[in-house]
Amino acid sequence: MYRIGVIGDPDSVLGFKALGLDVCPVEEVEQARQAIHRMAKENYAILYLTEQLAAQLSAEIARYKDALTPAIILIPGKEGSLGIGMANVKSAVERAVGADIL
Repeated sequence: MYRIGVIGDPDSVLGFKALGLDVCPVEEVEQARQAIHRMAKENYAILYLTEQLAAQLSAEIARYKDALTPAIILIPGKEGSLGIGMANVKSAVERAVGADIL
């Protein structure tokens, strides 16, 4: 059975634990990198990652971009949105539809 995980700073991700998601609070970028690879091997279908970490982990995100699992979805952290997640959604929609409809 597939699982859903959330990776980010503790203040941003601990609330997801109440929803029943597997939470991985990290303090450093290297911890996040290791968590992404570990969760990818452990049958996670979806990984939510804070935009602040994603800005520093572009190589890891690109590695799993075309893979079936895990789908890495960017969410705003406690500092607010950086716009990276919305830009990725816009790009994916444009690829699927063939035009920018957003």
